Amino acid sequence: MPLTPTGEIVRKAAETGRGVGAFNVIQLEHAEALVAGAEHAGAPVILQISENAVKYHRGLEPLALATLAVAREASVPVAVHLDHATDPELVREAVTLGFGSVMFDASVLSYDDNVAATREVAARCRARDVFVEAELGEVGGKDGVHAPGARTDPDEAAAYVEATGVDALAIAVGTSHAMLEKTASLDFDLITAHRRVVPVPLVLHGSSGVPEADLTHAVEAGMTKVNIATALNQAFTAAVRDYLAANPSVVDTRKYLAPGRAAVAREVTRLLGVLKAT
Repeated sequence: MPLTPTGEIVRKAAETGRGVGAFNVIQLEHAEALVAGAEHAGAPVILQISENAVKYHRGLEPLALATLAVAREASVPVAVHLDHATDPELVREAVTLGFGSVMFDASVLSYDDNVAATREVAARCRARDVFVEAELGEVGGKDGVHAPGARTDPDEAAAYVEATGVDALAIAVGTSHAMLEKTASLDFDLITAHRRVVPVPLVLHGSSGVPEADLTHAVEAGMTKVNIATALNQAFTAAVRDYLAANPSVVDTRKYLAPGRAAVAREVTRLLGVLKAT
């Protein structure tokens, strides 16, 4: 199946009250697992490569080309997205490589500087039919950069979307990135307030720390794109640890990466059900 534009997946889900799972790719096994899980669920999925993953691999192109190839072979709609990019040059490279969307993160800047930088990126991407996500309200947990406990104001969010021309907006409603326990407390009234006034789909970052019943409730309250990374890394790592504990003499990396890949695929299938993605 050809790559599906991110906007097509996200807008259709927003119109029908469904959630979209957006899951991070760190290695090729992640991309394979995410697509396998989505195919089993019969649901669309977004494969995300973050700026941190790009730094880990010392460049975007190798992992991007592999992820795009996996996405093109899927039997369900799959989009490829650049996540949390702070460098406009990285955005430009992703667009050139064929990504269907980018998340430009200028949330650490002042409001005015955030608007100016994001508006420029959004205009360039719009000329290439690339869907643009931005963030307002500083979701916590990203290497100490974002302010924990921040909340996005709905009226400011609506004004920000109008001023920048972005296609989706990540808002701060109680989550934090990289949480290992599901102890986040979402502000559902705030989500609903945003849904009433913000004219583009809403994005929930830091969703690994949200109890699963609350993820479903968040979608029902108005969230559309839901980013999950840490929870899948937990599943992958637990499966690898279990395999190595039972097989301590194994040195073939395929032997222990395969269980990690399978664990992520199962978790993706399950989470897509939680998010009402089908």
